[in-house]
Amino acid sequence: MLALGLALAVGSLGAAEAAARSGALIPPPAQPAVVQLIDAPAQAQADTPVAAEPAWQGRDLDGDGAPDFANPTGGPPRSHDAYGDGFFHASRDGGARPHEGVDYDDQPGQTVVAPISGYVSKIGYAYPGDSKLRYVEIENPALRLTARALYVDPSVQVGESVQVGHPIGAALSLQRRYPGITNHVHLEIAEDGQRIDAQTMILARGPDGGVMTGMN
Repeated sequence: MLALGLALAVGSLGAAEAAARSGALIPPPAQPAVVQLIDAPAQAQADTPVAAEPAWQGRDLDGDGAPDFANPTGGPPRSHDAYGDGFFHASRDGGARPHEGVDYDDQPGQTVVAPISGYVSKIGYAYPGDSKLRYVEIENPALRLTARALYVDPSVQVGESVQVGHPIGAALSLQRRYPGITNHVHLEIAEDGQRIDAQTMILARGPDGGVMTGMN
């Protein structure tokens, strides 16, 4: 059975390579076959367009020329998975309540940065009875902002001053609690005590400087 599986796999690989080279001119006999095996996929790869990565830009609320917000992970907002969507006011619990933040994709262990400047007002647990998943809350009295980043292993302490875009901890895996979910940091931002959509404050811009559709 193993030999049959290997034969099928090798046969499929050979068919794929033949398809990739179909329509090409037959190489001169003097050219080694191994060169063709390497060069053909390389050419196909070179012709494949690469999607542009967004540049994240926070809004400047106080007009000092510097951004007042930062994407905590550098990843895009979480798209639909088995647990729902990651955008602001997405449906939760079958429509019983709205999602109060924006989920930004991450890789467990990566650095998480401060979404706003201010001081660390609280470090707590995302769920009662769960000592693994924590959050960091930051207050900025001057701008009347509060930001809470959930699913973070904090590297800061309560009372510590932080700057927007500077590290505050590491991303935690959510797989133990939500198997199969897209790992993310859940970001809540409130202005004057009212929660607002983080995607209106953290914009994704393309190479031309324009706002990227579907990211904001």
